Amino acid sequence: MNILVALPENLRETFIPDEVARRIEQIGNVTWNTKGANYTEEELREKIRGMDVCMTGWGIPRFTARVLENADRLKLVAHTAGTVASLVSDELYAKGIRVVSANKVFAESVAESVIGYLLAALRDIPYYTNRMKSGGWRSEDYFNRGLLDQTVGLVGFGEIPRYLVPMLKPFHVKIKAFDKFVDARKMAEYSVEKADLEDIFSTCPILSIHLPATDETYHMIDRRLLKRIQNDAVLVNTSRGRVIDEKALIEELKQNRFKAVLDVYEKEPLPDDSPLRKMENTLLIPHMGGPTADRRKYATLAVVDDINNFLSNRPLVHEITAERASRMTR
Repeated sequence: MNILVALPENLRETFIPDEVARRIEQIGNVTWNTKGANYTEEELREKIRGMDVCMTGWGIPRFTARVLENADRLKLVAHTAGTVASLVSDELYAKGIRVVSANKVFAESVAESVIGYLLAALRDIPYYTNRMKSGGWRSEDYFNRGLLDQTVGLVGFGEIPRYLVPMLKPFHVKIKAFDKFVDARKMAEYSVEKADLEDIFSTCPILSIHLPATDETYHMIDRRLLKRIQNDAVLVNTSRGRVIDEKALIEELKQNRFKAVLDVYEKEPLPDDSPLRKMENTLLIPHMGGPTADRRKYATLAVVDDINNFLSNRPLVHEITAERASRMTR
């Protein structure tokens, strides 16, 4: 069994610490990427010859028809990150090559971030922390809020919301969700009410966006929906910036009606002159919802387990089919 680990050294420190590297080397003959950067398409094409498994990570080139001309033995791509949409191709699946990813591990960590972001925004934690550090105290008429007994609207009901919903249960919230690909029966298994976008934006004081970035979802959250958001609501986006019309969002936030917690932006890094940076009703995070650095090795371990499953002809826990890959963020 020949394994190509295409992750460059700068990613391996957290994704493949020594104990994880040893587990990979127990599986077969390993070729490590030692160049300190991701392979180019031509380098991947050259390195893939004779390999049975390729372990990939952020920034790997797409497995194009040209790359696959040299994939004489490739049977499995094991992606240590989440979405595989940027690296898979029709030709890859046509050759019968199977794909697994650490999407579940990433999703669980992002779900955790949503809880943290919501509590920080509802309780005004950044505001009061800064106030205390500057010598202040709370005012006599202060007002903050909690997550308990709120109504939460989820836009998208894929992997992340399915981890998020159980995390929300201790707060005994009511949950509504929109997802055109998930029926009401499936949502009901999670005690979630299926709803349309207009209803969610009009009735839920807490909104969390979980859409993949595709052509179909570009600016799906538009000015019309943003105007429906309740006063004093909290909008959280941990998906991709381009699913929201950012210009329209800025205009609505200028009205100071609701708060936004943004982990992602249409242009990243967020430009220094973005009005979002100056707004008191925004909590801004530089695209780091998940996985947290300490969870990265678990992402790799998840796909390593599936490499072993593949070799033993057991079901693959983290498999990404061509149909599923087509709906993931590109």
